[in-house]
Amino acid sequence: MTAIPSSAAPPLGKYLASTDKKTRDKAIKNLSLFLSDDAHNVIPKPDMDKLWKGIFYCFWMSDKPLVQQALASELAELALTITSTPASLAFLRSFWEMTVREWNGIDRFRLDKYYMLIRRFINATFRLLIRSKWEKEVCEEYNHILTREGGPLCPSDIRVPTSLAYHIADIYIEELDKSLGTATSCLPAPLSTLLDPFFILAARTPLSVTYKRIKTALLEPLFSALVPQVDDDDEQPKSKRIRLSSQSAPYPHLITNACMVDPELEGAVDGVILKKKLLRRIFEVASQTDTRDSNRRKMYSLWKEGSEEDVDDE
Repeated sequence: MTAIPSSAAPPLGKYLASTDKKTRDKAIKNLSLFLSDDAHNVIPKPDMDKLWKGIFYCFWMSDKPLVQQALASELAELALTITSTPASLAFLRSFWEMTVREWNGIDRFRLDKYYMLIRRFINATFRLLIRSKWEKEVCEEYNHILTREGGPLCPSDIRVPTSLAYHIADIYIEELDKSLGTATSCLPAPLSTLLDPFFILAARTPLSVTYKRIKTALLEPLFSALVPQVDDDDEQPKSKRIRLSSQSAPYPHLITNACMVDPELEGAVDGVILKKKLLRRIFEVASQTDTRDSNRRKMYSLWKEGSEEDVDDE
């Protein structure tokens, strides 16, 4: 097995991407020790890029499902191993830069495991935000990482694969709920802040399929979960009314511990009120000058339909 340099510097990419599993495993452990040291919180961007190139191919080389799952979790935990929140965000920024850059080169046989890696990193990110007590500046910086040029939710960068945005929309609320469920105690999740990247993408994307994916995979399931759980056998359900069974209510941790933007000031907000406020936020984004006309009409329609459902349920 190749000898690896000490943790005085981050492990070189050649060790992380070694064909020898033991060498890769040791490199990851050395990296974890390195990142956990406060003295190494700041890594120059060229070194960070080299580091993530090595991490990408370290995961590329993992070839068994259980090994892939364990490694994906171990890599995502690195973001929480770092003690400085700004340094953790820099680490996550490089993760997304690497993912966008390398995505089109991933063959179909490896695609599923990279989808899993993204899921693990999104979950770890929410736990990082929980650890920061949903600090406004931290949440907004992470949103910027997602939506800036080269970010996976950037509405104007044609280099970004659309499948990344679709996958993130598919799993975002689910992983947020999981992270809230594993936290021993935490402030309510600021849903409007966390969903703003998707509101912006829905408003500005030139692709109708992207808008539809955000609506059907993220917004509609969330709004359905936020409506009150009513059992009324005597009344015929109205066509626009959505009923949820108490045994199968989705996102149980989120719907009881969420707010709009300020967890400490608002506390946990009732689901019906939260849905109305989120719809209002969608209306506000739709009204912005940067919103595409075709998307503006769709977002106004979504706001109107949601508001009518609320009236029917009163």
